[in-house]
Amino acid sequence: MALSHMPQLCRFETPGGGAHRAVDLGALLAGRESGLPACLKVVAENVARQVLAGQAPPEALAEVAGWRPGAPPLSVALQVSRLVLPDSSGLPLLMDLAAARDAAAAAGADPEQIAPLLPVALVVDHSLIVDRAGHPNAQAHNLHEEYRRNAERYAFFKWAQGAFDTLKVVPPGAGIIHQVHLESLARLVDEVEVPGHGRFAAPEFVLGCDSHTPMVGGLGLLAWGVGGIEGEAAALGQRHVVRIPRVVGVRLSGRLPAGTTTTDAVLTLTERLRQVGVTGDFVEFFGQGLAGLTVPERATIANMAPEYGATIGYFPIDARSIEYLRQSGRASAHVAFVEAYARATGLYVADHAQESEYSEVVEVDLSTISPSLAGPRRPQDRIDLRQVKPSFRAALTRPVTEGGFGRPDEEPQGGGLRDGAILIAAITSCTNTSNPAVMLGAGLLARNAVAHGLSVPAWMKTSLAPGSRLVGDYLARASLMGPLEALGFHVVGHGCTTCSGKSGPLAPGVAEEVEARGLVGVAVLSGNRNFEGRIHPQCRAAYLASPPLVVAFALAGRIDIDLETEPLGQAADGRPVYLRDIWPAEREIAALLRDTQQPERFLACYATLFDGQELWQRLAAPKGARFAWDESSTYVRRPPFFEMENPALPDVLEGARVLVRAGDSLTTDHITPSGQISEASLAGRYLLERGVAPKDFNAVTQRRGNHEFMARITFDNPRFRNLLAPECEGGMTRLSPEEAPRSIYEAATVLRAEGTPAIVIAGCDYGMGSSRDWAAKGPKLLGVRAVLAEGFERIHRANLIGMGILPLTFAPGENAGALGLTGFERFTFRGLHAAVGQGAPVVVEVDGVGRFEAHVDIANEAERALLRAGGIFAQMMKRLEAAA
Repeated sequence: MALSHMPQLCRFETPGGGAHRAVDLGALLAGRESGLPACLKVVAENVARQVLAGQAPPEALAEVAGWRPGAPPLSVALQVSRLVLPDSSGLPLLMDLAAARDAAAAAGADPEQIAPLLPVALVVDHSLIVDRAGHPNAQAHNLHEEYRRNAERYAFFKWAQGAFDTLKVVPPGAGIIHQVHLESLARLVDEVEVPGHGRFAAPEFVLGCDSHTPMVGGLGLLAWGVGGIEGEAAALGQRHVVRIPRVVGVRLSGRLPAGTTTTDAVLTLTERLRQVGVTGDFVEFFGQGLAGLTVPERATIANMAPEYGATIGYFPIDARSIEYLRQSGRASAHVAFVEAYARATGLYVADHAQESEYSEVVEVDLSTISPSLAGPRRPQDRIDLRQVKPSFRAALTRPVTEGGFGRPDEEPQGGGLRDGAILIAAITSCTNTSNPAVMLGAGLLARNAVAHGLSVPAWMKTSLAPGSRLVGDYLARASLMGPLEALGFHVVGHGCTTCSGKSGPLAPGVAEEVEARGLVGVAVLSGNRNFEGRIHPQCRAAYLASPPLVVAFALAGRIDIDLETEPLGQAADGRPVYLRDIWPAEREIAALLRDTQQPERFLACYATLFDGQELWQRLAAPKGARFAWDESSTYVRRPPFFEMENPALPDVLEGARVLVRAGDSLTTDHITPSGQISEASLAGRYLLERGVAPKDFNAVTQRRGNHEFMARITFDNPRFRNLLAPECEGGMTRLSPEEAPRSIYEAATVLRAEGTPAIVIAGCDYGMGSSRDWAAKGPKLLGVRAVLAEGFERIHRANLIGMGILPLTFAPGENAGALGLTGFERFTFRGLHAAVGQGAPVVVEVDGVGRFEAHVDIANEAERALLRAGGIFAQMMKRLEAAA
């Protein structure tokens, strides 16, 4: 379809007589024979406003509006409505802006020209560690410790809120960013200014510097995660360019059967969509099965879009969306405005059976979903509940080189600590705690278990970390907090905790025994990620499960149990108690559910969202346009990226050496860990040398404001095996086959001193997982100039480009093994200018092997400009110098 005219406008009214203007999507798409996916309608509306303002050509709109299955990948520049940040990614982003103000001053420019031009909300949610659990004062204790450890970071946030007018900070203790976004911050539709045309009603498009930002897609809001580097660009007013390879439709039919939950559904979808292959795609859900899914249930499915590899998991706006806005306490006038807009423009879907055009349609019958877990290392590795026991036993004895744990082939004896003992059982993460159905289910199961006299083993650490204060409110009102606490599931705070590796210490003596005996300890959590080394050093296996199943496995005390046939324990009278005996009835959950979704509950919970508690209010913070850096700080140090060498793209990269060679699915957790800090690690020794006691190490995430620390922790995940030193776990490598293994940081120092470029060689799905920009910044500090892989995950690829690191892909069907590469060769890359500019192949010459071709994985002109310049910091310096 070709557009021969400018976008047309429509008018609509809201109750009370309010009149509004909007882009007429009906007129825009009138020439189509079949429907455009709803997510692309939102994209088209965004581009249409840019066409009206003269910021984009009509051809860009025609390409989106005329999209058909099989069309070349779309590359679309979008206007961003808002930016949301967790403290983990928000700290580096805001520190970069503070450093840019210093660079501007040094260049003779106005420092205050560096400021976010969009509304930015930062939610402090990634810093809470479960120091204390299973205790009535756990929440107060953990919050106090959080402030004690992170006072410097939080003082920086308070400074930034004063220095940047558009920044609002949600202090610690309020909840997890994505749940807070869903329950309070998201507006879905708002009024915006279109230059030259006045104010328009328009859907929001939100970027978040966390990979689970698509969670609000369950409400019908277009949003996805980006790295901090792309977030910085958006904050400074740049349009966000997205590559959309395909739009995959998932037709949901049927209803979830009794005894299953939305968690089981999303684990099944994650498995299925990874098999289909939707990396970087838009995934849109449709079909009659949507009618039975509430917005919180849809949000669970949308939340795990990064786990199934997609940019978004999107549910169109419908009656459920409007109902949720009303239930969650949004102003009635705004709810009416959203509904009127969606109906007037065709974004409202009344019948989910109507099918749009999709690149591929995946059929999922919800009635076939069965209770499931995922593990022991990846969220896509789903296991039927009945298969958990044999699956774990098989993994236990399988060699480490084949993905197992390499333990002796013997059956565990008795109870107590042994292989498969559950050390951590955590109800955590926005993925599931945002869904009251599964939270009530967990509470009811706990109530029934306590009534039968069941308990959890003494060695186990149990915790409850809801994604908002709303959860504790409705659990308490339903008289379910008492039973949960009787099993040790006290509220430990409101934050990501275990899901992001902030599990805290185990019970005294447990870690030591597990380590001494080499046991395979287990964590079971209601989170979205279970990458190896993430949850806890002593939990070599980790499984994702619904909150009720987390409680059930906590009662069992071990993962190698068939919960369908084996008892959880014994009642007071000695009779065995099975899971079926205590599983909550659907009708009881439904009855309680009606009481949780009341507007007054939401309004009370979020009335003081930005106020913070007394600890926040009395926290001292500097003031002024520029931040006063303390070079002795081990938390917040001026980033070096404006001062270090950021060379422009050469045409030839000569004599490069391999620093890391990895297989498939190397995650950002492998590249930049997020959990505990070992005293024995280089990063731990760095802190010790600066007088930091081990009890004050905090977690890796909280040290992201110190580039010296982060350089030393890069690739130093305790479970990472570099194929150049496969006998070692952790961040080790060697530069020749003959030498002894050394740390990756030390090897990188040697290469930098020689002036030798470093590269990484990897397999498929490189950079799977989090949006953390330090997974690209860390390699940059180590001197990595290129990553040669079979394929990249979307966010990490963009982060590499932002740091001026070339993302190179092997030709289809080729990889390091097929080409006979050991990783000890020298590599020369020729033709980089033509490769970046025109998409020509890169010629790779390898000493002693020969030559082959690779390609630069690049999406659009903005990325080309970044690579040519040497990354975002080199690009920003040029602009600052030009403005001086």
